[in-house]
Amino acid sequence: MPANPFDLDNEPAYREWRAHKLAIAPAALEELIVEIDDPRTLSDAEHAALSACCRRANMAIYKSQIGALEGTDTVKQCGQRFGLYHLDHNRGAEADAVTALTVQDDALHTPYIPYSNRAIHWHTDGYYNRLDLQDHALLLHCVRPAMRGGENALMDHEMAYLLMRDTDPRFVRALMQEDAMLIPKNVVDDVELRPDRTGPVFMVAADGHLHMRYTMRKRNVVWKDDPLVHDAVAWLENLLNSDSPHIFRATLQSGWGLISNNVLHDRSGFEDAPDPVLKRLLYRARYHDRIARESCRQTPHPCHA
Repeated sequence: MPANPFDLDNEPAYREWRAHKLAIAPAALEELIVEIDDPRTLSDAEHAALSACCRRANMAIYKSQIGALEGTDTVKQCGQRFGLYHLDHNRGAEADAVTALTVQDDALHTPYIPYSNRAIHWHTDGYYNRLDLQDHALLLHCVRPAMRGGENALMDHEMAYLLMRDTDPRFVRALMQEDAMLIPKNVVDDVELRPDRTGPVFMVAADGHLHMRYTMRKRNVVWKDDPLVHDAVAWLENLLNSDSPHIFRATLQSGWGLISNNVLHDRSGFEDAPDPVLKRLLYRARYHDRIARESCRQTPHPCHA
């Protein structure tokens, strides 16, 4: 097995990976945007272009021609083209595990910010899941944008790791501790929907890729009582609140989508159009898979990530 660059005790492997990562890093959002016809039926050239973006920055944005077409099949069929099949059946999702992100005021959705028009702080999706059921890929597809707002900021979590390790490797080591962060249990109407969950921020998956669990929402996390952990968290917050050239901002429009290996992201608050028919609507698919490095042309399922 090749040396892992995310091993803090292997500086040569890290230096080699770091040089390559910085050499291919996009300098502007436009480098990660690919114009396509239909995300449900990607051509080989479209798939290759999107895959290349994901290899560079763990994300890509497509601009398709399908407009405000509703239906969760769009995001599912797109995901399958990238070897994504194992959806996270999270609370609030539709029956097929794809989530319709729109303002909803019913009892099930009201407690959760994604179903409101409020801003959402920086996070990765599914950070509260069990460590063996993490969300390694995230797809978003926009049917209708908000009348105003709803912008996403995006940052490759590998780049955040690189910048932190360059600043102080002790910060990375602190956030790799198994008890670095505690996600408090979720209780609704005296029913425990999820127990306390403890785990690291940065973790190396079985196949060697870097995964990140993070939220900036103060009420959603309890950080370990460790000075280095607190210093590392403060450093990360400063980075994400900065004007770093590695942070990209985009407002998805009708027919646009984000394909990613669950990169760091946030969402600004937004204002919907007065007509309910024109409400903001995005579909979100979270996967326990990671985007396949190689996708088979017709049947990507057997391919390995």
